Amino acid sequence: MQLIEKDKKTRTAIVCPIVKTENKFFSLDDLKNKEKEAEGLVVAMGQEAVFSVSVTLNKITPRSFFGKGFIEKLKEDCVNEEIELLVVDYAISAVQQRNLEKELNLKVIDRTAVILEIFGRRAQTKEGKLQVELAHLTYQRGRLVRSWTHLERQRGGGGFLGGPGETQIELDRRHIDNRILRIKKELQKVLQTRSIQRGARVKVPYPVVALVGYTNAGKSTLFNKVTKANVLAQDMLFATLDPTMRKVSLAKGVDVIMSDTVGFISNLPHELIMAFRATLEEVLLADVILHVIDVSNPKYKEQQKDVCDVLHELGLTKVEFEDNYIEVFNKVDLLENDEKALLLNKKINNQVIVSAVSGEGIDELLAKVLEKFNNKSEIKKEVLSMDEGKKLAYFYEKHQVIERVDDVKNGKIYLTVKYNKNI
Repeated sequence: MQLIEKDKKTRTAIVCPIVKTENKFFSLDDLKNKEKEAEGLVVAMGQEAVFSVSVTLNKITPRSFFGKGFIEKLKEDCVNEEIELLVVDYAISAVQQRNLEKELNLKVIDRTAVILEIFGRRAQTKEGKLQVELAHLTYQRGRLVRSWTHLERQRGGGGFLGGPGETQIELDRRHIDNRILRIKKELQKVLQTRSIQRGARVKVPYPVVALVGYTNAGKSTLFNKVTKANVLAQDMLFATLDPTMRKVSLAKGVDVIMSDTVGFISNLPHELIMAFRATLEEVLLADVILHVIDVSNPKYKEQQKDVCDVLHELGLTKVEFEDNYIEVFNKVDLLENDEKALLLNKKINNQVIVSAVSGEGIDELLAKVLEKFNNKSEIKKEVLSMDEGKKLAYFYEKHQVIERVDDVKNGKIYLTVKYNKNI
């Protein structure tokens, strides 16, 4: 379901609430960054961000989220600017949404709906579209109260003696539940296909290097630089959605599959985290995780934490302490010389400083990834006779055969094998 017409740019106002009860301190820069990110989401949704405003709330008003005075001032501003859509950069309830729409006389959506709208526009693969629809239906299911003005009960049975039947909401909820069930079954088939494809890679075998990071951190640009691919890379939130994979040669006989995943964001809707679990399985099963961080962003540490929080929710509870985790500080070309020097001085073993645009640090990054794989394995020479088919199959299945020479005259097979230390 599209919340907004796809080809029409809607004049949009944005409200960024700061709720004091959350016990968080927000500086003036924090507020500006929140507004900038919210504006970026609106632009990524394809709409026109006319103005944005931050408001500090001592508490949330249950009926309409905001207080009466702020709503009156907001209504006046929206009328003056001919606003057609209001985005609340926060999760609001269905009742609050409905009451705001009545009082402001315009369409109101929250942060979750905005992100769902963007994902719905960007999904290209069948799996991506199914996951977006699943998340959208899950979100809609709890908001049916605002979808209907005719909530009267249907008559059950015949004549005047029939008792009350199902409400319209119950019928709609049942319809949505049935659709959710069908989508989950379709996604299960996609998962099985993905599992078969992954099994084929394991037999080769190609280790997986997964790129994760906050949206707009430069993952796709880095992916293009390393793999020579042509994945869409724009200065826009959620420029890419569906995962992309390419083979990369780190050294002679050492090939890996690099996977570019969807970008994360603060307060990512829970429905999306769960719906995109299948897509993010490449991260869960990756041999090496590259966490791409935009160090040119003043709030990069908070963004870094947001990404780790999502990975924790997916099941990688201690990802930042694992041996296969590398932090890639990207966009170093945008730093001043003194900032760059400070970053270099503080760099620790699992960190690499790069510029995906200029290529600075890329060789060091690939060497670091190669080092991670070399630490997990050792290379040995093996000699087999031609009739040792079972043993030959074992090397191909469980380890990586870098080189093979068949000496038919002497009935020998000479292998160079990279052993997997985990076996």
